[in-house]
Amino acid sequence: MRIAVPKEIKNREYRVGLTPGSVHELVAHGHQLRVEQGAGAGIGASDDEYRAAGAEIAEDAAALFDWAEMIVKVKEPQAVERQRLRRGQILFTYLHLAPDPEQTRDLIDSGVTAIAYETVTAPGGGLPLLAPMSEVAGRLSVQAGAHWLEKAQGGKGVLLGGVPGVLPGRVVVIGGGTVGRHAAEMAIGLGAEVTVLDRSNDALKAIHRQFGDRIRTLHSTREALRNLLLSADLVIGSVLIPGAAAPKLVTADTVRQMEPGTVLVDVAIDQGGCFETSHPTTHDDPTFIVDGVVHYCVANMPGAVPRTSSFALNNATLPFVLRLADQGLDALRDDVHLRHGLNVHEGRLTIPEVAEAQGLDWISPEQALGIA
Repeated sequence: MRIAVPKEIKNREYRVGLTPGSVHELVAHGHQLRVEQGAGAGIGASDDEYRAAGAEIAEDAAALFDWAEMIVKVKEPQAVERQRLRRGQILFTYLHLAPDPEQTRDLIDSGVTAIAYETVTAPGGGLPLLAPMSEVAGRLSVQAGAHWLEKAQGGKGVLLGGVPGVLPGRVVVIGGGTVGRHAAEMAIGLGAEVTVLDRSNDALKAIHRQFGDRIRTLHSTREALRNLLLSADLVIGSVLIPGAAAPKLVTADTVRQMEPGTVLVDVAIDQGGCFETSHPTTHDDPTFIVDGVVHYCVANMPGAVPRTSSFALNNATLPFVLRLADQGLDALRDDVHLRHGLNVHEGRLTIPEVAEAQGLDWISPEQALGIA
C-alpha cells in the first residue's frame, strides 16, 4: 500500500503521524512510504532518518495526497487538506467530529474512508489510541494550570504546592478517567490539595485504590461540583463521552461566581468543551478571561511536547496502521474494535454520536462495509 505522512499544519502542531521506526516496520511489510519534507522536524527526526528507514521524501503536499492510498496523520485534516482527499483513500488520524460540522461535511463530500483514533476500542474496554494522548494531556493540564495561576499570567498568584505555613493550592478534577487520573497524579506530585469528581463509583474506587488518602474523591452532582468550584484555584475538565460532544457541566452562571484568577483547563475542548464559557484556543494565544476566570482551552495540548507525544502515540497506533496497510478495508471487516473507529465511509456518516450532535443521517459501519 502507498502510505503518506504529511506535515501537520494545525497551529503549533509539531507531532508526526509516523516516526522513523514505524516507517521502517511498514517498509519491512512491503509498503511504500512517502513523508512530507520536514514532517518529523518537530520531534527531532530528520528527512535523512526517514530516508534511512526506507521512505521517500515528498516536497509537495498536494502531490503527496494525490499519490497516497492511506494517509496517517495526528490531528484532524485542515480545510486545505480535506479538499485533497478522495474516494478510495483511507484517512487514519484523530477527527473529533462531533463539534465540527464543517469537517464532517467535507469528509462526507470527499468520499474518503475516515477512521478516528479516538473511537477505536479495545477488547477489554477503553480507547487504546486515545489513551496515550489523554495521559499526556492530563499531565500537561496541571503543568499549564500551574503556570497560568501565576499573577503575571492573570491567575490568583497561588503556588500549587504551597510552602511551610501556607496552605497548598486547591485543584478540582472533573472526571476520573485517564486524563483525570494523570492530572491528579501530577497535582499531588506538586503538593496540591486534590479532589476528583466522577459519577462512576467504580472510577472513584479505582482512584482511591491508586492514591489512597492523598486524593479526595466525591460523587459528582450539580451541587457538589458547584460548591467545590467556588473555592477552587485550578479546575481540570476531563470528561469524555466517546465520539460525542462533551457535556457542559460547568455553567456560565457558576463561572461568574468563581473567585477571580481561578484557572480552568478544558481538556475536553476538542470535543466541544465541558465549560459553558469555553471556546477553542491555540498555543499562540492559549487563554482568555471570562468574568475574571482564566480559561486555557488549547485543542491540541499534547502538541506542546511533540517528541513524547509522537512516540507514545506510535506505540499505540502502529499495530492498527500495519493491519490496515496489510489488509485494507478487510481489517475493518475482521476487527469490530477497529471498525468502531470508522466515522465516515464513501459519503456516509457511520457514527451515531456525531449524527445526533449534528442532526445528520447515519448508517452502521457494518452496513457501510457490506457486512450487515
